[in-house]
Amino acid sequence: MKILIVGSGGREHAMAWKAAQNPQVSKIYVAPGNGLTAIESKCENINLCSNDDLLDFAQSEKIDLTIVGPEVPLMDGIVDKFHQNGLKIFGPDKKAAMLEGSKSFAKAFMKKHNVRTAEYEEFDDFSMASEYIKQCRYPLVIKADGLAAGKGVVICENECQASSALKDFMINDIFKGSGKKVIIEEFLQGVEASILSITDGNTIIPFISAKDHKQIFDGNKGPNTGGMGALAPNPYCNESVMEDFRQNILEPTLEGLKAEKLDFCGIIFFGLIITTKGVYLLEYNIRLGDPETQAVLPLMESDFIDLINCAMNKNLSDYKIKWKDKTSVCVVAASKGYPGSFEKGFEVTGITENITVFGAGIKLDKGKLLTNGGRVLCTQAFGDNAESAGQNAYRALKQINFSNIYYRNDIGKIK
Repeated sequence: MKILIVGSGGREHAMAWKAAQNPQVSKIYVAPGNGLTAIESKCENINLCSNDDLLDFAQSEKIDLTIVGPEVPLMDGIVDKFHQNGLKIFGPDKKAAMLEGSKSFAKAFMKKHNVRTAEYEEFDDFSMASEYIKQCRYPLVIKADGLAAGKGVVICENECQASSALKDFMINDIFKGSGKKVIIEEFLQGVEASILSITDGNTIIPFISAKDHKQIFDGNKGPNTGGMGALAPNPYCNESVMEDFRQNILEPTLEGLKAEKLDFCGIIFFGLIITTKGVYLLEYNIRLGDPETQAVLPLMESDFIDLINCAMNKNLSDYKIKWKDKTSVCVVAASKGYPGSFEKGFEVTGITENITVFGAGIKLDKGKLLTNGGRVLCTQAFGDNAESAGQNAYRALKQINFSNIYYRNDIGKIK
Protein backbone atom coordinates (compact mmCIF):
# COMPACT_ATOMS: atom_id res chain seq x y z
CA MET A 1 0.00 0.00 0.00
CA LYS A 2 1.03 3.57 -0.68
CA ILE A 3 -0.28 6.09 1.86
CA LEU A 4 -0.54 9.88 1.63
CA ILE A 5 -0.78 11.79 4.92
CA VAL A 6 -1.73 15.46 4.68
CA GLY A 7 -0.20 17.81 7.27
CA SER A 8 3.04 18.86 8.93
CA GLY A 9 2.61 18.61 12.69
CA GLY A 10 3.24 16.19 15.52
CA ARG A 11 -0.16 14.59 14.91
CA GLU A 12 0.80 13.77 11.31
CA HIS A 13 4.18 12.40 12.40
CA ALA A 14 2.44 10.15 14.94
CA MET A 15 0.03 8.92 12.25
CA ALA A 16 2.91 8.21 9.85
CA TRP A 17 4.86 6.42 12.59
CA LYS A 18 1.84 4.26 13.41
CA ALA A 19 0.97 3.60 9.75
CA ALA A 20 4.54 2.45 9.06
CA GLN A 21 4.00 -0.45 11.48
CA ASN A 22 1.57 -2.07 9.02
CA PRO A 23 3.58 -4.63 7.01
CA GLN A 24 1.47 -4.02 3.89
CA VAL A 25 2.41 -0.34 3.82
CA SER A 26 5.41 0.12 1.57
CA LYS A 27 5.55 3.91 1.23
CA ILE A 28 4.18 6.88 3.15
CA TYR A 29 4.21 10.35 1.62
CA VAL A 30 3.74 13.23 4.06
CA ALA A 31 2.60 16.54 2.59
CA PRO A 32 4.39 18.75 3.48
CA GLY A 33 5.71 16.95 6.56
CA ASN A 34 8.50 18.17 8.84
CA GLY A 35 12.12 17.45 9.65
CA LEU A 36 11.38 14.25 11.56
CA THR A 37 8.85 12.79 9.12
CA ALA A 38 11.64 13.25 6.53
CA ILE A 39 13.68 10.59 8.35
CA GLU A 40 10.82 8.40 9.67
CA SER A 41 10.67 4.77 8.48
CA LYS A 42 9.02 4.33 5.05
CA CYS A 43 8.35 8.10 4.84
CA GLU A 44 9.10 10.78 2.28
CA ASN A 45 8.10 14.43 2.49
CA ILE A 46 6.53 16.07 -0.54
CA ASN A 47 6.27 19.85 -0.70
CA LEU A 48 2.60 20.06 -1.65
CA CYS A 49 -0.20 21.88 0.18
CA SER A 50 -3.11 22.76 -2.11
CA ASN A 51 -5.97 20.31 -2.53
CA ASP A 52 -5.54 20.38 -6.31
CA ASP A 53 -1.84 19.53 -6.08
CA LEU A 54 -2.55 16.75 -3.60
CA LEU A 55 -5.21 15.33 -5.90
CA ASP A 56 -2.84 15.36 -8.88
CA PHE A 57 -0.14 13.64 -6.82
CA ALA A 58 -2.52 10.96 -5.50
CA GLN A 59 -3.67 10.22 -9.04
CA SER A 60 -0.20 10.13 -10.60
CA GLU A 61 1.34 8.03 -7.81
CA LYS A 62 -1.70 5.71 -7.53
CA ILE A 63 -2.05 6.35 -3.81
CA ASP A 64 -4.13 3.66 -2.10
CA LEU A 65 -5.28 5.74 0.87
CA THR A 66 -5.09 9.42 1.83
CA ILE A 67 -5.41 10.43 5.50
CA VAL A 68 -6.04 14.09 6.31
CA GLY A 69 -4.50 15.45 9.51
CA PRO A 70 -5.48 19.15 9.84
CA GLU A 71 -8.92 20.71 9.69
CA VAL A 72 -8.34 23.33 6.98
CA PRO A 73 -8.11 20.94 3.98
CA LEU A 74 -11.25 19.20 5.23
CA MET A 75 -13.05 22.53 5.51
CA ASP A 76 -11.87 23.34 1.98
CA GLY A 77 -13.46 20.18 0.60
CA ILE A 78 -10.50 17.87 -0.07
CA VAL A 79 -12.66 14.81 0.67
CA ASP A 80 -15.33 15.92 -1.82
CA LYS A 81 -12.66 16.52 -4.47
CA PHE A 82 -11.02 13.10 -3.97
CA HIS A 83 -14.39 11.30 -3.95
CA GLN A 84 -15.36 13.03 -7.20
CA ASN A 85 -12.24 11.53 -8.75
CA GLY A 86 -12.73 8.03 -7.36
CA LEU A 87 -9.92 8.20 -4.79
CA LYS A 88 -9.95 6.68 -1.31
CA ILE A 89 -9.64 9.33 1.42
CA PHE A 90 -10.32 9.22 5.16
CA GLY A 91 -12.19 12.20 6.58
CA PRO A 92 -15.55 14.02 6.57
CA ASP A 93 -16.82 15.93 3.54
CA LYS A 94 -17.03 19.72 3.48
CA LYS A 95 -20.52 19.93 4.95
CA ALA A 96 -19.74 17.58 7.85
CA ALA A 97 -16.49 19.47 8.50
CA MET A 98 -18.63 22.47 9.50
CA LEU A 99 -18.99 20.74 12.89
CA GLU A 100 -15.53 22.14 13.59
CA GLY A 101 -15.39 24.96 11.07
CA SER A 102 -18.32 26.88 12.57
CA LYS A 103 -19.14 27.04 16.26
CA SER A 104 -22.63 28.33 15.46
CA PHE A 105 -23.26 25.38 13.09
CA ALA A 106 -22.00 22.96 15.75
CA LYS A 107 -24.04 24.49 18.58
CA ALA A 108 -27.18 24.47 16.45
CA PHE A 109 -26.52 20.78 15.65
CA MET A 110 -26.08 20.00 19.35
CA LYS A 111 -29.26 21.85 20.30
CA LYS A 112 -31.33 20.23 17.54
CA HIS A 113 -30.19 16.70 18.38
CA ASN A 114 -30.23 16.98 22.20
CA VAL A 115 -26.48 16.77 22.69
CA ARG A 116 -25.77 18.09 26.18
CA THR A 117 -23.86 21.38 25.92
CA ALA A 118 -23.61 24.81 27.57
CA GLU A 119 -26.29 27.46 27.07
CA TYR A 120 -25.26 30.09 24.53
CA GLU A 121 -26.12 33.00 22.27
CA GLU A 122 -24.48 33.94 18.97
CA PHE A 123 -23.77 37.42 17.58
CA ASP A 124 -22.43 38.91 14.37
CA ASP A 125 -23.12 42.49 15.49
CA PHE A 126 -20.59 44.07 17.86
CA SER A 127 -23.06 46.50 19.44
CA MET A 128 -25.60 43.79 20.22
CA ALA A 129 -22.90 41.54 21.67
CA SER A 130 -21.62 44.43 23.79
CA GLU A 131 -25.10 45.07 25.18
CA TYR A 132 -25.61 41.37 25.90
CA ILE A 133 -22.47 41.02 28.06
CA LYS A 134 -23.74 43.81 30.35
CA GLN A 135 -26.50 41.49 31.62
CA CYS A 136 -24.49 38.26 31.80
CA ARG A 137 -23.33 36.33 34.84
CA TYR A 138 -19.57 35.91 35.09
CA PRO A 139 -17.36 34.17 34.32
CA LEU A 140 -18.50 33.54 30.76
CA VAL A 141 -16.85 32.17 27.63
CA ILE A 142 -16.43 33.95 24.28
CA LYS A 143 -15.58 31.83 21.23
CA ALA A 144 -14.67 32.81 17.70
CA ASP A 145 -17.12 31.13 15.32
CA GLY A 146 -14.49 30.01 12.81
CA LEU A 147 -11.11 28.29 12.92
CA ALA A 148 -8.54 29.96 15.17
CA ALA A 149 -5.77 27.35 15.58
CA GLY A 150 -7.01 26.38 19.04
CA LYS A 151 -6.71 29.94 20.34
CA GLY A 152 -10.20 31.35 19.70
CA VAL A 153 -11.65 30.78 23.17
CA VAL A 154 -11.45 33.30 26.03
CA ILE A 155 -12.75 32.80 29.57
CA CYS A 156 -13.84 36.24 30.81
CA GLU A 157 -13.98 36.94 34.55
CA ASN A 158 -15.77 40.27 34.20
CA GLU A 159 -17.41 42.67 31.74
CA CYS A 160 -14.12 44.51 31.08
CA GLN A 161 -12.42 41.30 29.90
CA ALA A 162 -15.46 40.33 27.84
CA SER A 163 -15.53 43.73 26.14
CA SER A 164 -11.82 43.47 25.33
CA ALA A 165 -12.28 39.98 23.85
CA LEU A 166 -15.19 41.15 21.70
CA LYS A 167 -13.11 44.05 20.36
CA ASP A 168 -10.20 41.75 19.55
CA PHE A 169 -12.44 39.24 17.81
CA MET A 170 -14.99 41.42 16.03
CA ILE A 171 -13.32 44.82 15.53
CA ASN A 172 -9.55 44.20 15.53
CA ASP A 173 -10.18 40.93 13.65
CA ILE A 174 -7.21 39.10 15.19
CA PHE A 175 -8.42 35.81 13.67
CA LYS A 176 -8.73 37.14 10.11
CA GLY A 177 -12.50 36.76 9.79
CA SER A 178 -13.02 33.78 12.11
CA GLY A 179 -14.10 36.04 14.98
CA LYS A 180 -16.52 38.28 13.08
CA LYS A 181 -19.25 36.05 14.49
CA VAL A 182 -18.97 34.96 18.13
CA ILE A 183 -20.55 32.51 20.52
CA ILE A 184 -21.11 33.79 24.06
CA GLU A 185 -21.51 30.77 26.30
CA GLU A 186 -22.17 29.99 29.95
CA PHE A 187 -19.03 29.03 31.86
CA LEU A 188 -18.95 25.46 33.10
CA GLN A 189 -16.72 24.61 36.06
CA GLY A 190 -15.02 21.23 35.80
CA VAL A 191 -12.25 19.13 34.30
CA GLU A 192 -11.75 18.97 30.54
CA ALA A 193 -11.32 15.71 28.66
CA SER A 194 -10.58 14.79 25.06
CA ILE A 195 -12.25 11.76 23.50
CA LEU A 196 -10.86 10.99 20.06
CA SER A 197 -13.05 8.53 18.18
CA ILE A 198 -13.56 6.97 14.76
CA THR A 199 -16.80 6.75 12.80
CA ASP A 200 -17.98 5.10 9.59
CA GLY A 201 -21.23 7.08 9.67
CA ASN A 202 -23.13 4.21 11.30
CA THR A 203 -20.97 3.50 14.35
CA ILE A 204 -18.72 5.62 16.55
CA ILE A 205 -15.94 3.91 18.52
CA PRO A 206 -14.27 6.09 21.17
CA PHE A 207 -10.52 5.82 21.70
CA ILE A 208 -8.74 5.89 25.06
CA SER A 209 -9.51 9.20 26.78
CA ALA A 210 -6.91 11.96 27.02
CA LYS A 211 -6.22 15.11 29.03
CA ASP A 212 -4.75 18.05 27.10
CA HIS A 213 -2.74 20.84 28.74
CA LYS A 214 -3.63 23.94 26.73
CA GLN A 215 -2.12 26.87 28.61
CA ILE A 216 1.48 27.90 28.21
CA PHE A 217 2.60 28.00 31.86
CA ASP A 218 2.70 25.47 34.69
CA GLY A 219 -0.46 25.23 36.76
CA ASN A 220 -2.62 25.99 33.70
CA LYS A 221 -1.68 29.65 33.67
CA GLY A 222 -1.27 32.08 30.80
CA PRO A 223 -2.70 32.17 27.28
CA ASN A 224 -3.99 29.15 25.40
CA THR A 225 -1.73 27.35 22.95
CA GLY A 226 -2.23 24.53 20.48
CA GLY A 227 -1.42 22.21 23.39
CA MET A 228 1.68 21.77 25.58
CA GLY A 229 1.30 18.06 26.31
CA ALA A 230 -1.19 15.30 26.98
CA LEU A 231 -1.94 12.40 29.31
CA ALA A 232 -3.80 9.23 28.33
CA PRO A 233 -5.96 7.78 29.68
CA ASN A 234 -7.54 10.75 31.42
CA PRO A 235 -7.83 9.78 35.12
CA TYR A 236 -11.12 11.69 35.43
CA CYS A 237 -12.83 9.60 32.74
CA ASN A 238 -14.13 6.78 34.92
CA GLU A 239 -16.88 4.33 33.95
CA SER A 240 -19.74 6.55 35.07
CA VAL A 241 -18.33 9.53 33.16
CA MET A 242 -17.93 7.44 30.01
CA GLU A 243 -21.48 6.10 30.32
CA ASP A 244 -22.80 9.65 30.75
CA PHE A 245 -20.81 10.66 27.69
CA ARG A 246 -22.22 7.77 25.63
CA GLN A 247 -25.84 8.44 26.57
CA ASN A 248 -25.90 12.24 26.39
CA ILE A 249 -23.26 13.11 23.80
CA LEU A 250 -21.96 10.23 21.65
CA GLU A 251 -25.28 8.52 20.84
CA PRO A 252 -27.20 11.76 20.14
CA THR A 253 -24.32 12.90 17.93
CA LEU A 254 -24.45 9.69 15.92
CA GLU A 255 -28.21 9.99 15.50
CA GLY A 256 -27.71 13.59 14.40
CA LEU A 257 -25.13 12.61 11.78
CA LYS A 258 -27.58 10.07 10.37
CA ALA A 259 -30.58 12.42 10.50
CA GLU A 260 -28.66 15.21 8.74
CA LYS A 261 -27.26 12.70 6.20
CA LEU A 262 -23.74 14.01 6.78
CA ASP A 263 -21.02 12.13 4.88
CA PHE A 264 -18.70 11.41 7.76
CA CYS A 265 -16.19 8.57 7.60
CA GLY A 266 -13.30 9.78 9.69
CA ILE A 267 -12.27 11.00 13.12
CA ILE A 268 -14.63 12.84 15.42
CA PHE A 269 -13.07 14.45 18.48
CA PHE A 270 -15.28 15.26 21.46
CA GLY A 271 -13.99 18.10 23.65
CA LEU A 272 -15.70 17.52 26.99
CA ILE A 273 -15.98 19.08 30.42
CA ILE A 274 -16.80 16.91 33.41
CA THR A 275 -18.89 18.89 35.92
CA THR A 276 -20.84 18.12 39.08
CA LYS A 277 -23.98 18.33 36.90
CA GLY A 278 -22.71 15.79 34.38
CA VAL A 279 -20.61 15.63 31.23
CA TYR A 280 -21.04 18.45 28.70
CA LEU A 281 -19.76 18.82 25.14
CA LEU A 282 -17.63 21.93 24.62
CA GLU A 283 -16.79 21.38 20.94
CA TYR A 284 -16.40 18.96 18.08
CA ASN A 285 -13.21 18.56 16.08
CA ILE A 286 -13.34 16.59 12.86
CA ARG A 287 -9.78 15.27 12.97
CA LEU A 288 -7.30 13.87 15.45
CA GLY A 289 -6.19 16.27 18.18
CA ASP A 290 -2.67 17.55 18.67
CA PRO A 291 -0.98 16.69 21.07
CA GLU A 292 -3.55 14.07 22.20
CA THR A 293 -2.75 11.91 19.17
CA GLN A 294 0.90 11.68 20.21
CA ALA A 295 -0.17 10.27 23.59
CA VAL A 296 -3.06 8.07 22.39
CA LEU A 297 -1.81 6.37 19.21
CA PRO A 298 1.21 4.74 20.91
CA LEU A 299 -1.27 3.05 23.28
CA MET A 300 -3.16 1.48 20.35
CA GLU A 301 -2.22 -2.17 19.89
CA SER A 302 -4.61 -2.56 16.95
CA ASP A 303 -3.31 -1.70 13.50
CA PHE A 304 -4.17 1.89 12.58
CA ILE A 305 -4.46 1.31 8.83
CA ASP A 306 -6.60 -1.80 9.32
CA LEU A 307 -8.89 0.25 11.57
CA ILE A 308 -9.22 2.99 8.96
CA ASN A 309 -9.92 0.48 6.20
CA CYS A 310 -12.58 -1.10 8.38
CA ALA A 311 -14.23 2.31 8.74
CA MET A 312 -13.97 2.95 4.99
CA ASN A 313 -15.74 -0.38 4.40
CA LYS A 314 -18.53 0.52 6.89
CA ASN A 315 -17.62 -2.41 9.16
CA LEU A 316 -16.83 -0.66 12.44
CA SER A 317 -19.76 -2.25 14.30
CA ASP A 318 -17.79 -5.50 14.59
CA TYR A 319 -14.39 -3.95 15.39
CA LYS A 320 -12.80 -4.01 18.86
CA ILE A 321 -9.81 -1.73 19.32
CA LYS A 322 -7.08 -3.22 21.54
CA TRP A 323 -5.13 -0.95 23.89
CA LYS A 324 -1.97 -1.30 25.96
CA ASP A 325 -2.55 -1.47 29.71
CA LYS A 326 -0.26 1.50 30.27
CA THR A 327 -0.36 5.24 30.81
CA SER A 328 1.08 7.50 28.10
CA VAL A 329 2.40 11.05 28.45
CA CYS A 330 3.72 13.39 25.77
CA VAL A 331 5.46 16.67 26.56
CA VAL A 332 5.81 19.48 24.00
CA ALA A 333 9.06 21.40 23.64
CA ALA A 334 8.36 24.86 22.24
CA SER A 335 10.32 27.91 21.15
CA LYS A 336 10.58 30.46 23.95
CA GLY A 337 8.03 33.21 23.33
CA TYR A 338 5.34 30.92 21.88
CA PRO A 339 2.36 31.47 21.51
CA GLY A 340 3.59 35.00 20.85
CA SER A 341 6.68 35.92 18.83
CA PHE A 342 9.71 33.62 18.82
CA GLU A 343 12.93 33.00 16.93
CA LYS A 344 13.57 30.06 14.58
CA GLY A 345 16.55 28.34 13.02
CA PHE A 346 18.28 26.86 16.09
CA GLU A 347 19.90 23.43 15.75
CA VAL A 348 18.16 20.56 17.56
CA THR A 349 20.41 17.89 19.08
CA GLY A 350 20.02 14.82 21.27
CA ILE A 351 17.34 12.90 19.35
CA THR A 352 18.28 9.22 19.39
CA GLU A 353 16.57 5.91 18.63
CA ASN A 354 16.08 5.06 22.31
CA ILE A 355 13.37 7.74 22.77
CA THR A 356 10.06 8.39 20.99
CA VAL A 357 9.97 11.87 19.49
CA PHE A 358 7.34 13.39 17.18
CA GLY A 359 8.32 16.45 15.18
CA ALA A 360 6.21 19.55 14.48
CA GLY A 361 7.91 22.93 14.01
CA ILE A 362 11.19 21.39 12.91
CA LYS A 363 12.94 21.14 9.54
CA LEU A 364 15.81 19.16 8.05
CA ASP A 365 18.34 21.47 6.39
CA LYS A 366 21.60 20.10 4.94
CA GLY A 367 21.54 17.18 7.33
CA LYS A 368 20.80 19.28 10.42
CA LEU A 369 17.54 19.54 12.34
CA LEU A 370 16.52 23.17 12.94
CA THR A 371 13.64 24.74 14.87
CA ASN A 372 10.97 26.00 12.48
CA GLY A 373 7.89 26.83 14.54
CA GLY A 374 6.33 27.49 17.92
CA ARG A 375 5.76 23.92 19.03
CA VAL A 376 8.96 22.22 17.86
CA LEU A 377 8.55 18.58 18.94
CA CYS A 378 7.27 16.34 21.71
CA THR A 379 8.58 13.31 23.55
CA GLN A 380 6.28 10.40 24.43
CA ALA A 381 6.74 7.68 27.01
CA PHE A 382 4.79 4.98 28.86
CA GLY A 383 4.48 4.23 32.54
CA ASP A 384 2.39 2.21 34.96
CA ASN A 385 0.71 5.44 36.06
CA ALA A 386 0.67 9.15 35.24
CA GLU A 387 3.61 9.91 37.50
CA SER A 388 5.97 7.31 36.04
CA ALA A 389 4.90 8.02 32.43
CA GLY A 390 5.53 11.72 33.02
CA GLN A 391 8.94 11.06 34.54
CA ASN A 392 9.91 8.94 31.54
CA ALA A 393 8.70 11.56 29.04
CA TYR A 394 10.65 14.31 30.82
CA ARG A 395 13.73 12.11 31.04
CA ALA A 396 13.60 11.74 27.26
CA LEU A 397 13.00 15.46 26.76
CA LYS A 398 16.01 16.43 28.91
CA GLN A 399 18.16 14.51 26.41
CA ILE A 400 17.15 16.99 23.67
CA ASN A 401 18.48 20.51 23.36
CA PHE A 402 18.05 23.66 21.28
CA SER A 403 18.48 27.34 22.04
CA ASN A 404 15.42 28.96 23.64
CA ILE A 405 13.80 25.61 24.43
CA TYR A 406 10.72 25.93 26.64
CA TYR A 407 8.36 23.34 28.12
CA ARG A 408 5.95 23.00 31.00
CA ASN A 409 7.14 20.95 33.96
CA ASP A 410 3.77 19.60 35.11
CA ILE A 411 2.37 17.66 32.15
CA GLY A 412 0.61 14.52 33.34
CA LYS A 413 0.46 15.58 36.95
CA ILE A 414 -3.09 15.01 38.19
CA LYS A 415 -4.71 18.12 39.68
